[in-house]
Amino acid sequence: MMNACGLVVEYNPFHNGHLYHIQEAKRISGADVMIAVMSGNFLQRGEPAIIDKFHRARAALAGGADIILELPFCYAVQSSEWFAKGAVASLAEAGVSSICFGSESGDVDAFLKVYNTREQNTNLYQEVFRSNLDNGLSFPEANRAAYRAIGLDNGKVDLSQPNNILGFSYVKEIIEKYPTINPLTIKRTSNHYHDQEVRGKIASATSIRKHLLEDRKIANVANQAITKATEHSLKSYAEKSGLWHAWEQYFPYLQYKVLVSPAEELALYHGVEEGLENRIKKFATAAGTMNEWLSLVKTKRYTWTRLQRTFVHILLNIKKEEIKALHDLESVSYLRVLGMNQTGRKYLNHVKKTLNVPLITRIYQEENQALLLEERAAQGYYSVLTPERRLALFQQEMCGPIIVE
Repeated sequence: MMNACGLVVEYNPFHNGHLYHIQEAKRISGADVMIAVMSGNFLQRGEPAIIDKFHRARAALAGGADIILELPFCYAVQSSEWFAKGAVASLAEAGVSSICFGSESGDVDAFLKVYNTREQNTNLYQEVFRSNLDNGLSFPEANRAAYRAIGLDNGKVDLSQPNNILGFSYVKEIIEKYPTINPLTIKRTSNHYHDQEVRGKIASATSIRKHLLEDRKIANVANQAITKATEHSLKSYAEKSGLWHAWEQYFPYLQYKVLVSPAEELALYHGVEEGLENRIKKFATAAGTMNEWLSLVKTKRYTWTRLQRTFVHILLNIKKEEIKALHDLESVSYLRVLGMNQTGRKYLNHVKKTLNVPLITRIYQEENQALLLEERAAQGYYSVLTPERRLALFQQEMCGPIIVE
């Protein structure tokens, strides 16, 4: 039996830090096959990926991943809790024996200690958390205040750091639902998640996207921070689509939709809560760019990331009831393979008869509500392209997975 290690990724785009993650995860897990579950065309922080999932998957396979699974959309553009639920469930269904994540901490025992401390102080944590939410704090701020209240503000795991927040969510999900999976972590090296500048061989994805979108030149990062395969994927996608994706390209479509929609209709979309529809509509006319719109709507309670996620659901016409129905399921309802190499193919051939959920390679392969959301997300993502380019790239959804030798 092949031993599989799981990775939770976005690869926006795949860079040298991700390459290091795969190599270290394989080393410390002793795995025969590396399975990455990757967000599709829209990401956890509510942003369109710079290039589509197929081009990102191809770069990841060249970088050492053996199988790329797509994280279902209903989990991908969500808070860390739901993102982790979908990702860990996908990897568990795929049969991994370990999951390795990158973190600012780099110490998995510290994450286990955080979990145990929180469990021992659940009532106090929940009391402080709810009280701070009621007083107008954002979810992240209320969460940090609750951790401080139970003495977790100065340990090895800084729960204000994005990868530590996600890492804790993975560990919590593994302990509570999949105790046979071994959680592992490696320490992020050389850069901070939000770093804006490319420095050296390992840089943040944020800094790489910033450079690519601002000067449109791959050369400035290609010799430093990204792999040759990523360089090729970026060039290939730009040739096929005519662009790299950013929120501003979607602004006129979203603004039009909000302007012509009654407030009560906007209130039906996932993420629109507590009268947020009125605030979104109020500033829709005044805003001249997506960035300006987000700045106007943002408050202490409604963070930039939360608003971006909400705008994705409005853009894609995804209602609360649709997401709730899928979140009410015990696990993911399928595994969708975006790409694999021969090692990955051998593994899937070995385990596919024992899987509890269907193995999907095309969005129309089975009737499934979650797959309908994938179609909508793909159509929305490519909507900013010319009709001919949009149709050609959407056709990837009907083809089989990427297979590399």
